[in-house]
Amino acid sequence: MNLHLQGTKLQFLLRKLFTMGIIFCIFPVWGQTEGDTSPKEPVSFPEGWVGIWKGDLNIFNQYGYQQSLPMQLHILPLDSAGQYTWTIIYGADLESGRRPYVLNTIDAEKGHYEIDERNSIAMEAYFLDNKLFNRFTVMENLLLSSTEMRDGHLVFEIISGSLVPASRTGDTVVDGEKIPPVATLPVTVLQRAVLTRE
Repeated sequence: MNLHLQGTKLQFLLRKLFTMGIIFCIFPVWGQTEGDTSPKEPVSFPEGWVGIWKGDLNIFNQYGYQQSLPMQLHILPLDSAGQYTWTIIYGADLESGRRPYVLNTIDAEKGHYEIDERNSIAMEAYFLDNKLFNRFTVMENLLLSSTEMRDGHLVFEIISGSLVPASRTGDTVVDGEKIPPVATLPVTVLQRAVLTRE
């Protein structure tokens, strides 16, 4: 496929998404106010994130706030180059709540990392605009985990919900134009912590 054809298809897709109103979800920067548009100097990752971070993890569902528990995130360099601890501790019990993961650097230039749970599970992670993302499915649920450096704090979030669609729309023709099918997945749980470095 030549570049012109690829560009034409991309323009067509963007026009469709704009028509459907989805474009605002993909590019929320359009909604920023003046003075909000200049990017801040990012902190180097993962070197600039090294430390022991502590805070409270707040859990919400469709009924609102449910509970809060202490949380820690330990990001410390290991002996091997490009490897760091990514130890998460949930709750007051520092042993039973400990999740001793390892952050592996796959390709720092491309922002490609891996979170290795050291139990046969290793998940890709992607660093975009000062934020580490990792998206995965487990037991028929889709989870999106993100950790962001914001104003000297780490903001840790996990959103999750079933892989069973809440609704299916589109898949029709409107004014002679074919509308693609869109399945909306539910979001049922939000976990968020604002962590401070010791």
